[in-house]
Amino acid sequence: MKTHNIVIAGCGGMARTWVDYAVKRDNAEIVGLVDIREESAKVMAERFGLNVPLFTDLGQALSQTGANLVFDVTIPESHKQVVTTALSRGCDVFGEKPMAASMEEARELVTLAQQSGRQFAVMQNRRYLPKIRALRSVVAEGIIGTVGTVHADFFIGAHFGGFRDLMDSPLILDMAIHTFDQARFIIGADPVSVYCHEFNPPGSWYKGNASAICIFEMSDGSVFCYRGSWCSEGFHTPWEADWRVIGSKGTAVWAGGADPICEVVDETKEPAFHRQLKQVEVPATWQGREGHNGCLDEMFAAREQGRDAETVCSDNIHSMAMVFGAIESAKKGIKIML
Repeated sequence: MKTHNIVIAGCGGMARTWVDYAVKRDNAEIVGLVDIREESAKVMAERFGLNVPLFTDLGQALSQTGANLVFDVTIPESHKQVVTTALSRGCDVFGEKPMAASMEEARELVTLAQQSGRQFAVMQNRRYLPKIRALRSVVAEGIIGTVGTVHADFFIGAHFGGFRDLMDSPLILDMAIHTFDQARFIIGADPVSVYCHEFNPPGSWYKGNASAICIFEMSDGSVFCYRGSWCSEGFHTPWEADWRVIGSKGTAVWAGGADPICEVVDETKEPAFHRQLKQVEVPATWQGREGHNGCLDEMFAAREQGRDAETVCSDNIHSMAMVFGAIESAKKGIKIML
């Protein structure tokens, strides 16, 4: 038997990335596929040449396969049931974001994971990029001094069609968690409060609010400002967003796939109305794999080493709090403490 015996819960489009990873990992074996539509599981099995049993019930799959790990690639509304079932059967869980459909459910899952002694880690693939890790190093090493302000701009005209077009808060609920989690990762701080103005601008093809401006107070005393839109045509930002991190000694900027750029005050020069600046190289030295593969590599490494993954649920819940806090703030028109 392989070290990681995996049942895949949910065989929709995103699951292909997870299955492809598992079939290529030497010490992992997919032992079952689960989907409420058995035909979807059958299609997945045929696509990857998997000769494994197919199920419509996760509990039955775990009982019959002896799995010790579940990949939860279901819709958010199903996460609580899937994760609860898996943890209660002694399995670890690696799941897609968001970790739950509400903060209440997220808190319940964190408690359950801690009580069960099993690991529940969440996919946050945009942490696993050499350039964001380089930017994070600039902050952690104090090159720009004490961080006071973080800005992230995300402007994309995304014509998905389907369920996103009908959501109440498509940008914040389905997408902004990536940028919010990136902010926490870059500066190493958690949210304290949020004020959010959410709106749907002219020309939007979404039913719900597809644009938002959020102001977060963070635990290190800094302020994180997010501006975003999913119905912005022209001059798209990268999916990773445009970033400006301002510290007491200088500023670092990063535009998605480009290299981060850092300018700091040149202390060897005399003070002036505009201080003279010097550029500091921001080398991207991280050697890990990018995106989903990088996050899954970390999840498996943590499981094998008996430690928490970087995106363990007890950490990821702070990114969830930013999402649901922003939505609550927009609805009530007030600052929300997190």
